[in-house]
Amino acid sequence: MKLILLGAPGAGKGTQAEILSAKLGIPTISTGNILRAAIKDGTPIGLEAKSYMDAGKLVPDSVIIGIVAQRLEQPDCANGFILDGVPRTIGQAEALDKAGVAFDHVISIEISDGEIVDRMAGRRVCSSCGAPYHVKAKPPKQEGVCDSCGGPLVQRDDDKAETVLHRLEVYHAETEPLKGYYEGKGVLSPVANQATIEATTDVIMEALGI
Repeated sequence: MKLILLGAPGAGKGTQAEILSAKLGIPTISTGNILRAAIKDGTPIGLEAKSYMDAGKLVPDSVIIGIVAQRLEQPDCANGFILDGVPRTIGQAEALDKAGVAFDHVISIEISDGEIVDRMAGRRVCSSCGAPYHVKAKPPKQEGVCDSCGGPLVQRDDDKAETVLHRLEVYHAETEPLKGYYEGKGVLSPVANQATIEATTDVIMEALGI
């Protein structure tokens, strides 16, 4: 099964990708991971990407998609894969089409901006050991103190409301149009975010016909 997970930042794509990967027995392809691997391995396209990054420029869609297409040729993708973090724009989706990469399903996790801001603004992380918490969903036994090591809990800049709102603006402008693009291809399945991770997985599996 060839699958794309769409959703706003904080919608839970990474968590669901990890669960689906285990359930379906197919790898999750994360753009950031394969970009770093291509650069580390010194592949021609990895070196091309590095030249843009070293110059402080954005890596062009053609290079990003070239790296993704190479990764999808690996043997572990023979039975399918899950793309997480790509495509981010219509341009990248069109580049995937040109590279001959087709999909069976595109799952869009639907969640309101308000819920995302609330969810991400409540995140805390231990500054010493990195253990994750949430002020509502997973609070520490003592406020502001890590259960594991006693270190202070902090809010990352990425999780602050103003940063989250900016990321959501970018998502709505650049990535959300992909829903219409894949709806036109007849492969889009919008899935409402559920109260628990497990329940969201269940509705995704149902959308996949499994």
